[in-house]
Amino acid sequence: MGSLLRTEAQARADLIAVTSYDLALDLDQGDEMFGSETTISFTCREPGASTFLDLDAVSVASITLNGNEIDPASVAGERVPLADLRAENVVRVVSTMRYRHDGEGLHRAVDPADGQHYVYGMSFLDAGPSIFACFDQPDLKAPYDVRVRAPQDWIVAGNGAAQRTAPGEWTLATTPPLSTYFVTVCAGPYAVETDEHDGIPLGIYVRASLAEQLHAQRDDIFEVTKQSFDYYHRLFGIRYPWGKYDQFFVPEFNAGAMENPGCVTLRDQYVFRGAHTRTQLLTRANTIAHEMAHMWFGDLVTMQWWDDLWLNESFAEYMAHRTTAEATRYTEAWVDFGISRKTWGYGVDRSPSTHPVAGAPAPDAESALTNFDGISYAKGASALRQLAAYVGDDAFLAGVRKHLTDNSFGNATMADFLGAVEHAGGRSIDEWTQGWLRSSGVDDISLDVDDQDGTITRADLVVTPTTDDATTRSHVLDIAAVRDGGVDKAVRVHADTARTAVPELTGRSRAGLLLPNSSDLTWATTVLDEASLESVNTELAAATDPLIRLGVWTALLGGADTGRIDPRRVVEVFAACWPLEDVSSLSDILAGLVRRLFPYRLVPHQDSARARTLLVDAGCRRLGAVDETSPEALTAARLVAATSTDAELLSRWAADDGRPAAASGDDDFGWSVLGRQAELGLVDGPAIDAAAARDESLSGHLSTLEARAALPSEDAKAAAWERLYGESALSNYEALAVAQGFFAGYGENDATDLMHSYIDRFFAELPTVPKKFGDMAAEKFVVSAFPHRAVEPAVADAARRAIASPDNSPGVRRALTDSLDRLDRALIAHERFAESPLHPTTKG
Repeated sequence: MGSLLRTEAQARADLIAVTSYDLALDLDQGDEMFGSETTISFTCREPGASTFLDLDAVSVASITLNGNEIDPASVAGERVPLADLRAENVVRVVSTMRYRHDGEGLHRAVDPADGQHYVYGMSFLDAGPSIFACFDQPDLKAPYDVRVRAPQDWIVAGNGAAQRTAPGEWTLATTPPLSTYFVTVCAGPYAVETDEHDGIPLGIYVRASLAEQLHAQRDDIFEVTKQSFDYYHRLFGIRYPWGKYDQFFVPEFNAGAMENPGCVTLRDQYVFRGAHTRTQLLTRANTIAHEMAHMWFGDLVTMQWWDDLWLNESFAEYMAHRTTAEATRYTEAWVDFGISRKTWGYGVDRSPSTHPVAGAPAPDAESALTNFDGISYAKGASALRQLAAYVGDDAFLAGVRKHLTDNSFGNATMADFLGAVEHAGGRSIDEWTQGWLRSSGVDDISLDVDDQDGTITRADLVVTPTTDDATTRSHVLDIAAVRDGGVDKAVRVHADTARTAVPELTGRSRAGLLLPNSSDLTWATTVLDEASLESVNTELAAATDPLIRLGVWTALLGGADTGRIDPRRVVEVFAACWPLEDVSSLSDILAGLVRRLFPYRLVPHQDSARARTLLVDAGCRRLGAVDETSPEALTAARLVAATSTDAELLSRWAADDGRPAAASGDDDFGWSVLGRQAELGLVDGPAIDAAAARDESLSGHLSTLEARAALPSEDAKAAAWERLYGESALSNYEALAVAQGFFAGYGENDATDLMHSYIDRFFAELPTVPKKFGDMAAEKFVVSAFPHRAVEPAVADAARRAIASPDNSPGVRRALTDSLDRLDRALIAHERFAESPLHPTTKG
């Protein structure tokens, strides 16, 4: 039947109201199947009418409606027809379901470290019917009673507080009204840590093989959890409404986390099994704060339909960074937002797949995922940050409180939220809404300056939309005159037109750097003038304010991304200034961005070896300047390990000989070194197998798959290809690991021609990917498997043909579109800069 249409959902919501769900799951039927028995009470506004129930079952034993049997053979297209409804109805479905291995539905994973099995539910977006029969749409909320039968050595948890009633038997407390996509059950031999805060029972869970690591990290997790609760209670003025608060760190999770009320699921990579940096801790803290924000915005008040999914995520994204910056020790959270999240979002918003933050049509549930991206998160959060600056923070928060209070345990729309903010602010926000939420693209911002004898005589802020017909977008931003590393002058500007005079800069020295968006408050591409570009190295190295450094790096990365700045120049600035960076987020994220996006991609291939050498040298210089036991040393060592071609160094580090102390004994670092050796052809299969025998964890298993796929030999590539597209059953994470390794080292090893021969085959196999790995995992797979380093027009043409093919799913086409955009940007950079000397820095 396909994805639920919005029109069908509206008709069903107009017809029925769900009173309650009673759900019994039997998880003790083996490794492949589980039993699901659902009883739903609901009312009908038009007795005698018909509707349907959503169900994705392996087999159906029985269906009854108001005591009357319905033939299970009538189930078609994952829908159960319900005819001749009464004013009050009860439907009961007994079915057998299949565990999934794609991170959706009821996912079952095996930990290779000890052979233990773990189960968790992921009902988002439309996977709920593969767990239980339901009216699967966000605006048909109801309370849930859940009972679970499981192996006797398992623990069970879910949205309601769980109580063991007999060996292997569990009953969960009745929940407040929930949307179907929030329903979860987690079960298995999880290790648990517990605490309590402000009357709220707290639990954190992870696989048994990570119990020691969880115990060591519990204090930080609980501290952030408690700080976030206190902050949200003050901010929203509404008590946490879901009783207890469990956080399950689960294996093979597609997203960062999922906001199931009372039972949040998070990827278990957030429980670090070895050495880690402050940036990793900040990312975990931010994710905790993000999911908790959803307990109010998203869970307590839920969107009416999927076209407002952006608002759920934008709000949680904004609140998470605000909370982390103001309520935890990670005060640099907005810097992290700028270099990590906004860089991701800018890439999407500059691409052909750009779309407005809001108003993108979602005619069915599946289409909502097509626009579930960096615009939904980072640009939407930036828009809300701008809205708070536009109406005033007090008015913004008053609007949030009104929205949450007026719509508690119900559903609402974007118009409801904006209406509450408008009411609190006492001013129309129609023009703001049109510019920020209903238009797409990234505005360029620059300073147009006249000077005489080195003194500024005129300064205008110029805002240039990406298209001629784009709506004018107001910007609240800061402009800084930076000189000798310090801010000589800072100006707050409210720009509502294409050109805004900045008289505060007149009379000041033109020397140094003029930086629009110096506090990273708005969403725009900063275009530096020539004089400022010439001062970048000096001012970046001397600047004491991390937001200034963030602003410069954002301008440089955006300039390379839009073809204005020679990417080789960005690598040279990185090599000169990165070893001096002392903010973990800027240091860690920049190293990853420049390493992944510049050599052999934006930088022409003939210049990439030199670019890579500059990165290695920068990492070595940083190692020599910091305490070798520090997280900073770990970041530098990771950069060297990922870029070095020094066979002797890599061999020693693989053997844990001479590593920086911060990386000594760390299995994950060892795998990163071995992976680099594999892609360069410096090790063979037996060496990888020996490493796998020393590390039988899930992480070790995945690293083994990736390293084997990276080996530059015909046999290794053929075996990896067969794993991906043959008959073997891979989990979502296993498929990603092999995909990430397949084209690794392209351009750097002797197998480049061999890998190139697989490119056409990659595009040909894409229609099979969603069928094998599920829709959510398929998009990640395509991005990971794409031959990004094959910067050739023929590859771009093949991608365009695949995008046009009706055989590929919308999600695959979207992932291809974004990957093609990155490839096209590299082709532009090669065309503009391949034959040019390094200077001048920019091209028009």
